[in-house]
Amino acid sequence: MGVVFAVFLVLLLLGMPVAFAIGISGFSFFWFTDQIPLTITVQKALSTTQSFTMLAIPLFIFAGNLMNNTGITSRIMKLSNVLTGHMYGNIGQVSCVMSTLMGGVSGSAVADAAMESRILGPEMLRRGYTRGWSAGINGLSALIVATIPPSMGLIIYGSVGEVSIGRLFAAGIIPGLLMMAALMAGVSFSARRRGYIPEKSSMAGPWEIVRSCIECVWALLFPILLLIFIRYGIMTPSESGAFATFYAMFVGAFIYKELTWESFRKTLFDSVRDISAITLILAFSGIFGYGVVYDRLPQGIASVLMTVTTNPHLMLFIIILLLLGLGMFMETTVIALLMTPILLPVAKSVGVDPVHFGIVMMTVVTFGVMTPPVGVALYTTSTILECSPEETVRESFSFYVAIIVVIAVLVLFPSVSLVVPDWIFGVARY
Repeated sequence: MGVVFAVFLVLLLLGMPVAFAIGISGFSFFWFTDQIPLTITVQKALSTTQSFTMLAIPLFIFAGNLMNNTGITSRIMKLSNVLTGHMYGNIGQVSCVMSTLMGGVSGSAVADAAMESRILGPEMLRRGYTRGWSAGINGLSALIVATIPPSMGLIIYGSVGEVSIGRLFAAGIIPGLLMMAALMAGVSFSARRRGYIPEKSSMAGPWEIVRSCIECVWALLFPILLLIFIRYGIMTPSESGAFATFYAMFVGAFIYKELTWESFRKTLFDSVRDISAITLILAFSGIFGYGVVYDRLPQGIASVLMTVTTNPHLMLFIIILLLLGLGMFMETTVIALLMTPILLPVAKSVGVDPVHFGIVMMTVVTFGVMTPPVGVALYTTSTILECSPEETVRESFSFYVAIIVVIAVLVLFPSVSLVVPDWIFGVARY
């Protein structure tokens, strides 16, 4: 597998699209291994995309795009503004709250970061917020969708690692809220120093908050219904994706009445583009993953790491450093697909709960979208706000610290992740 990883890194450095870099490097494993017929490459590519659980990904992507084009996003933004209008840097606070409420809508950190930069960015600049600060909070607040259900990363992790997606969804709720609180504290701290004064002199009244919640109730109900349906076995994660699509179309067409043929056509176009890119990566990762398992790479890495330590906390910190390094050069989806079958057995071997590990891993992996030099969300938000990635990183110090503190809390206190799934589904025995 050393040759395979070398080929993969060389192709990435040469600027080849990630999907083809994975496919070619995976094919090279079969080319240099005489014992396996080359026809397996085609079979693994096809079988990976035929997974019933993976069907949840395109369905949730379609549902998310539908919700963004049916008025749900604009109502969530209004509710967020009502809740945070009295705080320093309140448009940055809106970004944090909106990402939390949008977690059940978009499921993608990069999509959320781009959407918020386009919606909130102009108002931030009008109020005198610097471009780097604005790009930073819109990008880093989007990391909240890595844990708030239905997270695309958690679906991939659960599918590849054969971990309950329902438990993962439930486990992400408290870490997502914790990340929101930490980022809001970071916004308040930096905004006070920069003089980004609140829009309102006092907190919104209870009736104003209630009215905004009622107007936004259809968006707020969605993640709750999702967990209820999965908990009581009414729907599988894939079926809940189909429900999400129907739900978005129903709300857009009959409740808000903002789903037109033109917006539906745009939604289809955006969804096909997003789904095609992800499906291609999924297909080629099946080839790569087969080589990883065949060469017993997880067992080899586990034995090496076990010689270093058997302490679960120390092992998690070592894995986190590895994932942070990978996140600087690889996309979130790719890391989740390639590293889950390698690192999950290592974590389980030292007694780390697979659900807890999934929350830690996907939080760290998604953090990579905002770390240089290949942070997709970092470049996206910087481009939209017309500033350099270096400026964004430099002006987002307090936000990076907030995320690191949350990751440390998740590692040191597993109950933060496990209390909700244990309450809803019962204590799991592994």
